[in-house]
Amino acid sequence: MFLPNDVIQYEAQGCLLRVLYIERERGLLHIFELGKPRSLPRPIPIHALAGDVGNGRARLLLQDPYAAPVAPPVLPEKHRDMQARAWKTVSSLQSQSPALYDTRKRAAMVACCAAEHGVSRASVLRWLRRFWERGQSMDALLPDYANSGARGKTRAANSGVKRGRPRKSDSCPGTNVDEATRAIFRAAVARYRAAHPGAALARRAAYRQMLDEFYRGHPSSETPSFGQFCYWLDKDDLPTAMARSASVAGYPFVAVQHLKPG
Repeated sequence: MFLPNDVIQYEAQGCLLRVLYIERERGLLHIFELGKPRSLPRPIPIHALAGDVGNGRARLLLQDPYAAPVAPPVLPEKHRDMQARAWKTVSSLQSQSPALYDTRKRAAMVACCAAEHGVSRASVLRWLRRFWERGQSMDALLPDYANSGARGKTRAANSGVKRGRPRKSDSCPGTNVDEATRAIFRAAVARYRAAHPGAALARRAAYRQMLDEFYRGHPSSETPSFGQFCYWLDKDDLPTAMARSASVAGYPFVAVQHLKPG
């Protein structure tokens, strides 16, 4: 399935696309090419992108290389003020989707928004591009900051050495949860929430859906346990983060058969 913020890679062309918005009624995805300073959204038929993923010309990335880092708990007040001003402007335009993604309408909308908020059109476009480039979150609108600390660092996984306690119900030692696996956990929670809008996260059902989508046919030695799934959901605070993202985005999803981790 495609979701808003999915990143699709065309490796042969060196191209990365972010899904910004889905118009299921018209069969369109509005996409944004990443890493291009003057990039703007453009529509593409859902079936075209699904076909490219299905035949291997493109692949869905489970780790977003352009996602904004989570803001540290303490930030300069100036940075918070800059974020708030940009968010007020961007959110007012985002609320007018899908008109915002119509090239002919967007120019007039940006000009009107700039006049309303007392900023230049160039500033509005810069904030929009930053928002689209970095994952459509409020954190995307923070000024760049460095050395944000390393609290809660996770121990690295060593080849052949299983972290944590042994499994009680399986003779196999199981698998270490690395960044790629955590990305699958994030994707699994996002996809479950998209399929069950407004419902509480049922962890066991989300776990079973994840196994079916990402681990079908894998031996148990390569499959994360339900305990690991729950542990990392809590450690990464995924239920809260995904619920917050859903409340901001509120977009539908589109099914694509058997997407596998890249």
